[in-house]
Amino acid sequence: MEVEFDVKMETGILYEYLMHHTFTSLSGLLGAVVGALLLVAYYADRQLVFLVGGLIILIYQPWTLFLRAKKQMLTNPGFKKPLHYKLTEEGIEVSQDGEVQNQKWEDMYKAISTNSSIVVYTTPINACIFPKKDLGESKYKVIEMISTHMPPKKVKIKQ
Repeated sequence: MEVEFDVKMETGILYEYLMHHTFTSLSGLLGAVVGALLLVAYYADRQLVFLVGGLIILIYQPWTLFLRAKKQMLTNPGFKKPLHYKLTEEGIEVSQDGEVQNQKWEDMYKAISTNSSIVVYTTPINACIFPKKDLGESKYKVIEMISTHMPPKKVKIKQ
């Protein structure tokens, strides 16, 4: 079985990926907890420094991630045109402008889903992002291909 589809990356999709990736990591979670604790400390003690610190921590990270997504969309030539993906029995093939790259299923790190995307990590920090709106009806075939070819412990996809 093979599944083929085209993906046009958008700032919002990339931003959601960056937010999910950041806030599911230990450092991202710790930052959010520290920011929330500073806000709680402000309400308990009414010290302005706690309010300012908490707001900076809680607003700074999402804002910088948004700016990073926007910058990547503007500067990365790979995001200017659609990427063509083909999921095969061997792995994921991505092509654009005649250039083709392949990644074997056994080399995949993990697969997850967000509200608007299916994400297959090729390394702990790099990923193929499949926006659900670009998948259409093939979304279920994509999920089936990933679930069939990757170990269950590496797949955390909700439909």
